[in-house]
Amino acid sequence: MKNENTRNTVIFIVCTAAILLLYQIFVLGPQAEQQRAAALASQAERTVDADGDLAVPTTAPAPSAAIFTEDRAEALGGVARVPIRTGRLQGSLSLQGGRIDDLFLTDYRETLDDPAPVELFRPQGMEHAFLAQFGWTGPNVVGGVPGPNTLWRLTGGSTLTAATPVTLTWDNGQGLRFTRVVSVDENYMFTLTDTVANLGAAPIVIAPYGRIERQGVPDTLGKNQILHEGGIGTFGEPGDYATTQLKYGDWTKKPREQFESTGGWLGITDKYWLAALIPDQNETVEAEFVARDAGGVALREARILGEARTINPGRQITETQRLFAGAKRNEILSDYEEALGLPRFVYAIDWGFLFFLTRPIFLLVHWFQGLVGNFGVAILLLTLTIKLIMFPLANKSYESLSKMRKLQPQMEKIKTQFKDDPQKQQQETMALYQREKINPLAGCLPILVQIPVFYALYKVLFVTIEMRHAPFFGWIRDLSAPDPTNIWTLFGLIPWDPGSLPLLGSLLTNSGGGFTLGLSVLAIFYGFTMWLQQAMNPPMPDPVQRQIFAWMPVVFTFIMAVFPAGLLVYWAWNNVLSIAQQYFIMHRFGAENPIDDFIARLKNKPA
Repeated sequence: MKNENTRNTVIFIVCTAAILLLYQIFVLGPQAEQQRAAALASQAERTVDADGDLAVPTTAPAPSAAIFTEDRAEALGGVARVPIRTGRLQGSLSLQGGRIDDLFLTDYRETLDDPAPVELFRPQGMEHAFLAQFGWTGPNVVGGVPGPNTLWRLTGGSTLTAATPVTLTWDNGQGLRFTRVVSVDENYMFTLTDTVANLGAAPIVIAPYGRIERQGVPDTLGKNQILHEGGIGTFGEPGDYATTQLKYGDWTKKPREQFESTGGWLGITDKYWLAALIPDQNETVEAEFVARDAGGVALREARILGEARTINPGRQITETQRLFAGAKRNEILSDYEEALGLPRFVYAIDWGFLFFLTRPIFLLVHWFQGLVGNFGVAILLLTLTIKLIMFPLANKSYESLSKMRKLQPQMEKIKTQFKDDPQKQQQETMALYQREKINPLAGCLPILVQIPVFYALYKVLFVTIEMRHAPFFGWIRDLSAPDPTNIWTLFGLIPWDPGSLPLLGSLLTNSGGGFTLGLSVLAIFYGFTMWLQQAMNPPMPDPVQRQIFAWMPVVFTFIMAVFPAGLLVYWAWNNVLSIAQQYFIMHRFGAENPIDDFIARLKNKPA
């Protein structure tokens, strides 16, 4: 009997231990994991900063590079989505966090040969994810507020279009109900109208926020020094707004830049595309640019935190925020600037420090484009117009240069006569200038006046989207890309791709963006016009300088070969007009010039 009791006791202990172990594995373990996940989510969606003030919650860490997916469907899957379909936009809105993280610009293609539309936003899970998200923040709100990972319910509409908004709702289960109406216009502006109703018994304090987040910066962005790509925003008070730019390369040096503003806007911009948060223009907001590392991924964020407001029991409030997500077209940005009262919104386009010149020049070339229907022809007309405006200044410059060239034999005689006495040589040269009433600086000053204008024109052609994928004539299908012809294929006569050559292939094409040996038709023509224009000027007195200037057309031919075709069209055409004007003046003054010399040789050539 005693043995049987001992056996039963052992069996009981073993069974109890087994039950406790199974309970630990299948019940307590999952509960602990859920609590840990909830704690992490709570930490990720924190609503107060270190000082106890309201703060924009941070998202959960981004996935490490080791688990990025290239399958967009896989990244989009797992969470319900609302399709976005307008004439200019296509994508979807995630019900997780209400994120707008899947967006394409259907008016634009990645390349001329690729029918796929330009991608603006990309979902988390893919490399270089890019998204916008809106929510609320508030300390000690029982039941919480909607944040980055909140699952909203679709309660109105099925597809977001310019004519059909959608309605999302979320209830925190403790008397707080959020209703969000998302709409989009026919261009690129999303409007999010949140209504918050307090059905509980106690007042609550919350504030709205918006965030644009880029998870890692692609290698193709932020490389050009004359172009701004990165954070951008306009902050201040009515009548005193200023635009701030934070380049991608400088962002880590300033990991947190904060501003207080009444209205304004901020976002992240690339050369042609912009994602910008736009609060109510009468609301005081806290704006900031943040750089941080999460999961081994460099995050860049533009954030806006709105005013805190108290909602008493039985009351509700309504908040409107906007998101611009699209192409930086001047007329579209200008329309939004006027309609919504957005300060300096058109300066999302990088007009540069010469904005007082670049914007009028752009408006003129845009008018020419509308007149002739071709951006390349518009460039030619614009350059001609500026040349006509600058004609009096250029005339003085070329007259001075022509007179100096005509005196070249006498100047050479002075050099020979006083070759061992540089001081006497200088004195005799100045005396010659005085007798002939020539100011040697007269040829330089007019050119200095023209430099800002032509730099502004170059800036306009480089940064504005109107030149992107714009055709010209013949073989030039895209003025924003390098001339596709190549000397190694005899400009298209030989069906061969020089880029396929091992080791040297990248040097034989002009599409890599760096130094190239693959000279194009436009590059060679530009180099020739530069040489001819230089040959019409008086030679430099110093032999070393003369050698340097002699090689400049050759060097610049190779440098400019990788530049967009539209810029080469502008520079070459500008050189042609300058040569024509200079030739006319030199011919009038009887000054020797290479064109007349060439014509004379042709006439004297035996038949």
